[in-house]
Amino acid sequence: MSIELRDVTYTYNPGSAYEIHALENISLKIPDGQFIGMIGHTGSGKSTLIQHFNGLIRPTRGEVLYNGENIWEEKYNLRHLRSEVGLVFQYPEHQLFETDIITDVCFGPKNQGYSQEEAEQQARLALAQVGIPEEYYQKSPFELSGGQKKRVAIAGVLAMNPKILILDEPTAGLDPRGRDEILDEIALLHKKRGITIILVSHSMEDIAKYVERIIVMNGGKVAFDGVPKEVFSHYRELEQIGLAAPQITYIMHELKARGLDVDTGATTVEEAKESILKALHKNQGGKEKS
Repeated sequence: MSIELRDVTYTYNPGSAYEIHALENISLKIPDGQFIGMIGHTGSGKSTLIQHFNGLIRPTRGEVLYNGENIWEEKYNLRHLRSEVGLVFQYPEHQLFETDIITDVCFGPKNQGYSQEEAEQQARLALAQVGIPEEYYQKSPFELSGGQKKRVAIAGVLAMNPKILILDEPTAGLDPRGRDEILDEIALLHKKRGITIILVSHSMEDIAKYVERIIVMNGGKVAFDGVPKEVFSHYRELEQIGLAAPQITYIMHELKARGLDVDTGATTVEEAKESILKALHKNQGGKEKS
């Protein structure tokens, strides 16, 4: 078991007139190698939750365990934890600070004790994996577009060889093509490296075709937790908390209501296409027999 939260509660400004329970009694298990989508509207608690995963925030109550060890026990090595559980924030410019890209991405590995040569090797590999061409390596990070900054920020974490990669709204502010490119690269990273990925978003549509598990946050609590088909089956309840299921879900339910025997659990265009063709073929076969 990689990460486990046991009855975690986090309260801002405890004991004051401004006390807010950002998280309430959260219990979760994140196994090794899983690709997870964490969904929730602004203020749902998802960003506060992920900062507990690598010890950036200490719970007001409850336990956070990494590989069975409580990360808040005395003498626990939080620095080592943060090298294994990498977090890329929503605004990558907050993580970019060196004069050029290659130096920026080298920072993490050098901080881990790698030599300059080793750190540069790690940095080059990470930059290649996120699609940054070599001719950009000497550029200032601040000359880059929003999408490129996100890629470099991801590379900076990847260069440290994390076991878990957490991405907070990595597609925010990008156009549809940019969103698809980033998500495709994240999916490829998961496939190649086999690392645990936690992808935080407010858009079901963006991650529906990538993840194997979805955790829905609402009001500081876990509203739903399951495979995409299971979570999307609650599309009416999701609407009530300000979230929409993918368009495919609505289309398939509408077709079902109109008498076409389709799979309402289809979550991707390909699955929907296959189900619709199968249903049409079945209908056609029935008509021919009659």
